[in-house]
Amino acid sequence: MQPGSLNLITDVQGLTVGHAQDVALKSGTTVLTCDTPLTSSVHVMGGAPGSRETDLLAPDKSAPGVDAFVLSGGSAFGLDAASGVMQGLRDKGRGFPVHTARVPIVPAAIIFDLINGGDKDWCQSPYPALGQTALACAERNFALGSHGAGTGAMSAMLKGGVGSASLVLDSGVTVGALMIANPIGSVTTPGEAHFWAAPYEIDGEFGGLGPDPRSGLGRDLKSDKITAMMRQANTTIGIVATDAKLSKAQCNRIAIAAHDGIARACMPAHTPMDGDLIFSTTTGTKALAAPDLELAMIGHAAALCVSRAIARAVYEATPSKRDLLPTWREKNGRL
Repeated sequence: MQPGSLNLITDVQGLTVGHAQDVALKSGTTVLTCDTPLTSSVHVMGGAPGSRETDLLAPDKSAPGVDAFVLSGGSAFGLDAASGVMQGLRDKGRGFPVHTARVPIVPAAIIFDLINGGDKDWCQSPYPALGQTALACAERNFALGSHGAGTGAMSAMLKGGVGSASLVLDSGVTVGALMIANPIGSVTTPGEAHFWAAPYEIDGEFGGLGPDPRSGLGRDLKSDKITAMMRQANTTIGIVATDAKLSKAQCNRIAIAAHDGIARACMPAHTPMDGDLIFSTTTGTKALAAPDLELAMIGHAAALCVSRAIARAVYEATPSKRDLLPTWREKNGRL
């Protein structure tokens, strides 16, 4: 397996990603979409999720396909970003036809970034407009780090962000991940130089320092994020995608497997205070010759991409005014 040409989720042909953010707000929205509806599912392992339209993605539910996914800051307010995306899709004539109406299907998930140093004293929620803007600027190439839903994200010790990674399997199937890293846990080992995801790094994509050589790691769960915010407010959310022809039930299995990537990249993960959630989706353009074996490999690749995407999110974060935590580059003299 090797990364795709962009090392982004959009190496899955047909997918595009758009960001919109407000620097003063220290928050934003990220949208993934495709020209055709996507077979999709979801798996939630955090104890404090914030989401919209996730029930429709269960294998036994009748939703035929997803028009776009929304990842947003803003906690519950951020779920309104999906309304802006729905409007933008409706303007394009997109959506599930119901008699004379069309209803865009737009699942969404949020992170908590309401007390991260940004100006949240709005009179009208900014998130519907952010969602519509993110949809309008969706492209194959997109920025990582402090953009979109990752604008105000934080990990335990460092500023978080948005990250992505991809792999092309030997079969030709492409797998990618798009993650917003905002966990209660740390993404780096003590000292904040080495990433927990280092064993899965490819070509120095998040600094190339390799694994931490010390043993006995994982016992120190210090969190400057909790100290800075004086509250527990967290979540790692994201999307894994492929071009393999999968059913909703198979997408659900991929979403489950992909959570291994969060556990490998964040310490601890899936806590009662995190809302850890992963959507799984496919364009369905490539048939599988050996479905069971290939499904297992797709799930494995998805978990690897998730770990790498989380590390890239923190590695690519950039500083801004009123940050409560430093970036990885500031901490390690890489600015």
